[in-house]
Amino acid sequence: MQRQTRSRRTFLSGATAAAGAAALGFPAIAPAQAPITLRFQSTWPSKDIFHEFAQDYARKVNDMAAGQLRIEVLPAGAVVKAFDLLDAVSAGTLDGGHGVVAYWYGKNTAVALWGSGPAFGMDANMLLAWHEYGGGKELLEEIQKAMGVNVVSLMYGPMPTQPFGWFKKPVSRVEEMKGVKFRTVGLAIDMYTAMGAAVNALPGGEIVPALDRGLLDGAEFNNASSDLALGFADVSKVCMLQSFHQCAEQFEILFNKDRYAALPEHLKHLLRYAAQASSADMSWKAVNRYSEDYLVLQNQRNVKFYKTPDAILQQQLKIWDEMIARRSAENPLFKKVLESQKAFAQRAGKWQGDTQVNYRMAYNHYFAPARA
Repeated sequence: MQRQTRSRRTFLSGATAAAGAAALGFPAIAPAQAPITLRFQSTWPSKDIFHEFAQDYARKVNDMAAGQLRIEVLPAGAVVKAFDLLDAVSAGTLDGGHGVVAYWYGKNTAVALWGSGPAFGMDANMLLAWHEYGGGKELLEEIQKAMGVNVVSLMYGPMPTQPFGWFKKPVSRVEEMKGVKFRTVGLAIDMYTAMGAAVNALPGGEIVPALDRGLLDGAEFNNASSDLALGFADVSKVCMLQSFHQCAEQFEILFNKDRYAALPEHLKHLLRYAAQASSADMSWKAVNRYSEDYLVLQNQRNVKFYKTPDAILQQQLKIWDEMIARRSAENPLFKKVLESQKAFAQRAGKWQGDTQVNYRMAYNHYFAPARA
């Protein structure tokens, strides 16, 4: 009888506590479960800051998921080669990955418009605005369907304008590009080829060894931090800054579509919002690290940086116009993306151009050498 009374009191006490917790809005505590694990691979060597950006995204997801979801990031080549990432994620060999859309240029030229070329005067952040709010996201899904790939893409991380390239000596005229064995990717292949270069598309980790062996005369990759880590300063002391070949590029986070669809809705939201948070964080980190390593390359590695002459930049724009006309005739999706970008850029570019102050004026006011 005493045991029954105690048991009944214990039950009532527990029920009362549960009811009180519910009334106060406390969440029910579910039994602990093993986290859902997603195996990722980047398209970057482990020493590249780009791989660090991939790890930054994973860390944000892991921190916010509170043990329900975990992303593990491997460097390029751990499971598949960098340029094979899309197929591996589509097939489910990997659950996801981190790279750039231009790498899938061989499957449909239209995807390279997310980053290659002058983007009608938009910078990388404006191009991301077009992707999110100007129809780009829907167009990318349409292209992926035509490509037959089973993936979900999250675009994020606006990249600063990329250098024209690393060379044996400064390039002062377009004619000096003729016969140069050069590395680039995406639609930039068309641009450098039209300038006379013999182009070879290589993943980031293979560029410096190719330069060292003389298989390349010049190359572009992305930024001061990546170029320093990959060893460009070991094989070249000349870098030409500013170019229209990739002045509006961004990163892509890939998921296998079936794996993504199977996740609870709140985890899908978490993955998307983590990409937005990473976009801002990557931008801030890039300003800090790229500027530091830019000085390291100059002051410690004796690299000479030169501005790409305006005549070359103007020639790039002319080549781009000819190339996109040809590609549009070949590929209706290519033309569709261009028309969407152009409509958005005409409006957004006018707003940005009219409202942005000349920051170089203020910089020169404070830091330019005093004139006698």
